[in-house]
Amino acid sequence: MSENSVRTELIGTTFVVTIDRPQVRNAVDRETAAQLADAFRDFDEHHDAKVAVLRGENGTFCSGADLAAIGAGNTNRFETHGDGPMGPTRMELRKPVIAAIDGFAVAGGLELALWCDLRVMERDAVVGVFCRRFGVPLVDGGTVRLPRIIGTGRALDLILTGRAVGADEALSMGLVNRVVEKGEARTRAIELADDIARFPETCMRHDRLSMYQGLTLSEEEALHVEFQHGWTSMQAEMTDAVSRFVEGTGRHGSFER
Repeated sequence: MSENSVRTELIGTTFVVTIDRPQVRNAVDRETAAQLADAFRDFDEHHDAKVAVLRGENGTFCSGADLAAIGAGNTNRFETHGDGPMGPTRMELRKPVIAAIDGFAVAGGLELALWCDLRVMERDAVVGVFCRRFGVPLVDGGTVRLPRIIGTGRALDLILTGRAVGADEALSMGLVNRVVEKGEARTRAIELADDIARFPETCMRHDRLSMYQGLTLSEEEALHVEFQHGWTSMQAEMTDAVSRFVEGTGRHGSFER
């Protein structure tokens, strides 16, 4: 069993989810996957939590599925509906999640990072489809999200070769959004979460959902979805937004609430 292998804490408005299985480089077994999914369900329903940060304990983000546990007969959940083998990878949250990557984010660990909206990566960290080396398939969104984030050619390079990718290359291909110094991923991810949380929440959430929902639609359908989300935001926040603009909020590069 993996009792208490996932920890959560609320820091201001940031909901920090930590995978705590350092003895196996934060590999995810069936129980850990269930705990991760439950943690993000809690985040999505938490009134005071605006942005989440996903991280790993003791210098590793996540080394993927726990193959040793699978080999011993404790297989991860592997069904077409419901939670994914790594836990939350099929969930559609209403609020953003940031991955704080240190050490290794490989195989299923990379898929967890790809599920997040943004990725902050330490300079000496490594990402990659390492499961290719063992003949283990990507089943937590890797073949879906990777090409959408970095393009088909680059995605195929990673998927087919299983090679290691360092922080600078990951940043250049758009796989990660920020590169930070060693030991800073958690702190900088929380700072980024705070930056996002400063702005009106309804508009941020609906613009985010509009983008995701529009990815699989025609341009005409996507524009309709965008308008519906925008209309909801305007009804909720437009009066306040106009008032703050008239009062000078956002002028001369200042974006304080």
